[in-house]
Amino acid sequence: MRHDRDDPRFDPHRRPPRPGKPSPPRRRGDKPPFPPKRKPPRPPPRGPAAGGTTSWEHVASWYDRLVGEEGSDYHRNVILPAAERMLDPQADEKVLDLCCGQGVFCRMLAARGVRHVVGADASESLIASARQRGPAHVRYAVADARDAAAIPDRPFDAAACLMAVHDVDDLPALFATLAAALRTGGRAVVIFLHPCFRIPRQSSWEWDDQKRTQYRRLDRYASDMAIPIATHPGRGGDEHTVFFHRPLAACLNALGAAGLAVVAAEELLSHHVSQPGGHSRGENRARQEFPVFLALKAVKL
Repeated sequence: MRHDRDDPRFDPHRRPPRPGKPSPPRRRGDKPPFPPKRKPPRPPPRGPAAGGTTSWEHVASWYDRLVGEEGSDYHRNVILPAAERMLDPQADEKVLDLCCGQGVFCRMLAARGVRHVVGADASESLIASARQRGPAHVRYAVADARDAAAIPDRPFDAAACLMAVHDVDDLPALFATLAAALRTGGRAVVIFLHPCFRIPRQSSWEWDDQKRTQYRRLDRYASDMAIPIATHPGRGGDEHTVFFHRPLAACLNALGAAGLAVVAAEELLSHHVSQPGGHSRGENRARQEFPVFLALKAVKL
């Protein structure tokens, strides 16, 4: 059996019983054995406050270094090109980037000639970073994506929500905000990790030696899950974000309940290519079969 640290049956701190004679049975009047010493419980990891905002304010410095001016590798090569292609923003339109972070997509829209761009995010530090990077005519607002009234300059002709669906605890509220920000007939593009194939700690790559095939393994899928993700894995520390997984049907139904009708979808594949080697052919074939991201285009009814 392959042990996995996510398996509750595997406890690395549990000691096996020591060999020896069993303890004699206690008699009436005997004093009970001295209770074993217990370690004090560890404090919970630092992350988004329970019941509060799911802002990434507490990891803003780390995330700003990770994404930077133009986005991460996947942003530049997969996510942003797909978002621009599916949204098809026009120069005279009002466009919202909901959960904009440090404004990577906002700057891309401005560079493409869109004159009225608004970015909204719950993190004050990320919004400050976005404002510092400009351009001056892009407006940024500190706003909770679960609160439609917090979004300025409504209504918009088009809106995007990139890589944030799994970072917000209240999915119906997020999509309700997206819908409320749009005019009737306005369009939205939502891109997030594919819920059928990319579930942190519940999905992985596996290799079949007999078939010489790399395949995708899923341990769980249909359950809603809140999965803590360490920001600095392997380096110590207790900062984390939370990944909120929902099955595909829950995502589609939440869009529909918000009055957003899905009119197009793309399953976005990885652009990476393995170095030549024994598994490279199988790895490259698998990358072209199992998408990384799901992109949905919806129209407000």
